[in-house]
Amino acid sequence: MGQRSTANNLEGAGHEVAYLHLKGQHSKPPFWCHYSEIGLKMDLPLCQSKKRVNLKVVCLTLCFVLISSFSGCLIEQLSGEKYECMVCCDVIRVMAPVWSCQSCYHVFHLNCIKKWARSPASQADGWRCPACQNVSLKNPTSYTCFCGKVTNPEWQHSEIPHSCGDMCGKKRGGVDCNHPCNILCHPGPCPQCPAFVTKSCICGKTSQPMRCGQATVLKCDKVCGATLNCTKHTCTQVCHRGTCQPCQLEVQQVCFCGVTTREVLCGTNKDGFDGSGMLDCEAHRCQDLCHRGACQSCPLSPRLVKTCPCGQTPLTKLLELGYSERKSCSDPIPSCGKMCNKPLACGSSDTIHICEKLCHEGSCGPCSLTSMIRCRCGAKTKLVFTCERRCNKKRLCGRHKCGELCCVNVEHKCSLICGYKLNCGLHRCQEPCHRGKCEPCWQSSFDELTCHCGLTVLYPPIACGTKPPECKNLCTRRHDCDHPVFHNCHSEEKCPPCTYLTQKWCMGKHEQRSNIPCHLQDISCGLTCNKLLACEMHRCRRICHRGECLADGSCHQPCALPRPDCGHPCSAPCHKGSSCPRTTCTAKVALQCDCGRRKETVMCTEAATSYQRYAAIAMASKLSDMQLGDSMDIGSLLTKKELKQARLECDQECATLERNRRLADALQIDSSSDPFNARSTSIYSDSLKEDARSVPLITLRTSALIVMNRLEVTA
Repeated sequence: MGQRSTANNLEGAGHEVAYLHLKGQHSKPPFWCHYSEIGLKMDLPLCQSKKRVNLKVVCLTLCFVLISSFSGCLIEQLSGEKYECMVCCDVIRVMAPVWSCQSCYHVFHLNCIKKWARSPASQADGWRCPACQNVSLKNPTSYTCFCGKVTNPEWQHSEIPHSCGDMCGKKRGGVDCNHPCNILCHPGPCPQCPAFVTKSCICGKTSQPMRCGQATVLKCDKVCGATLNCTKHTCTQVCHRGTCQPCQLEVQQVCFCGVTTREVLCGTNKDGFDGSGMLDCEAHRCQDLCHRGACQSCPLSPRLVKTCPCGQTPLTKLLELGYSERKSCSDPIPSCGKMCNKPLACGSSDTIHICEKLCHEGSCGPCSLTSMIRCRCGAKTKLVFTCERRCNKKRLCGRHKCGELCCVNVEHKCSLICGYKLNCGLHRCQEPCHRGKCEPCWQSSFDELTCHCGLTVLYPPIACGTKPPECKNLCTRRHDCDHPVFHNCHSEEKCPPCTYLTQKWCMGKHEQRSNIPCHLQDISCGLTCNKLLACEMHRCRRICHRGECLADGSCHQPCALPRPDCGHPCSAPCHKGSSCPRTTCTAKVALQCDCGRRKETVMCTEAATSYQRYAAIAMASKLSDMQLGDSMDIGSLLTKKELKQARLECDQECATLERNRRLADALQIDSSSDPFNARSTSIYSDSLKEDARSVPLITLRTSALIVMNRLEVTA
């Protein structure tokens, strides 16, 4: 029965077999069997096994696999000499002295952990475990079993390596569990306590049996009902821990003097509730905190004030000098005119400063004197004085200024925290502000660092800020398109843009472009948009674009409707639905004279003015004929066609060219030879002009007559 009850504590038939084998009470002797790498599996025939372990160890390992997978893994690796020391990365032999961390349960060589504890890398108010960074104050010195009872345990084939073979007896890690571990000395954490205990709920009104060491909190559905702090109401919360919360009902509270009321939580103390009640004089308020009982009489009452404000002269003497008698507390107190002489709060033990003002009401003003103080040893005295000058010297860090008033420091140490980002980019320097670069980030991770796909791994320890390893495999992330992936696995959240060449329409749907990378969305063909705008009169002039043609929804292109007077375009901003505004036409018009020599480009309005001047001259010339009785037609001068045929007036140069042309025709001179040098742009010198003027006038007249005669003959 004793064996059976112990086996029940180990929970299960597998635990019972392991327990009986460990105690040596199983019917069959220990034998060797085959087990696989994945799990414990017995394989027959026994002579064909490749890896041999003791059945006692296998059964105990099976027990730990059922209880704790971590402990079972430790037992299997330590028994098969597959467990590696994290410090030296060498296999831990079954007979080698070891040390086990009580926080993470990792196992190390004893000599390795001693060297690690003495190294600077492990110092942190003690020394840190290489695996979990748990800080320990005591350095490892001796080789003990896992439960700590036996020093330098001997290895037995029938026992777990580095264990004593006795009952563990360590305290379990459960909450409020007082039962010691009842399995044999083992690595790793102790299994959960199998005992059942009776636990009460939070309020203690109900109880029920549950597994020992469980952190589950029992909570019943009964109301607490305890009296609250106000002693008037009871707690309405359902089964809670600790003291009940204060009463949450709001009540109207009246101060002691009955002047002020406030809304407070029930049970709030009245102490400190100042009502500022009126005194018996009904002119001043009580300056004390709201209190029980009646307030004292007004301190300014005439029956209480018997002297001047400084207290040196009775009021009876001042009344004899002609001062008026006080009738109420609001009347001013007569002043004696002497120095106040009230002692001030400043000064020292040897000297008392007094008020130098004349007798006055109220508090005395600040003291204008200086004080002599002694140093800490009492040997010297010095006048208290500090200047208001701020120190502008650089601190030792070289970044900040001192900034202290009246600074006397020789070395200006910086007390600020550096705060610069470390090389990892995640943490900031917590050292005092210093010169030069910050130290590398000392934090490290003991988790494996993998790439995104998990095929490339960096093993711990890993320095803080280390980027994921570079992977040579193709990216396996989900992409927006279905094109083939050509980039490698990466640690960035966003994949590189897809460069697969596709065919896409331009933004204006003008043409389909080829050889466009997949990631490009907005493609312009370079052509004019040419879409009909909302005004239905113009087309978009922008280069192929996305979105609406008009940003503000209205067209601002110039109106192309002809003007009624001149026929040129309106040119005003598009005004769909309304008539063209009457504005001055700014179109350019090319004008020339009748002979075609003079050519000018003028505005339309100037051309109209020129035509009006031409028409006025023409009408003036014909009016002279009307005075002689002749009739004339002026309709041709008022038509739009004639208006469009505005001409410039010929000048003297035009007349000269016309005369030369007629002379050339009369003399049968080829016009292409330019006999009169009409097309020459040369400028005559002054001496040549003087020679021309010296030619007799008769010679010029004779030549002119000859030419005129020839013209008449030709006509």
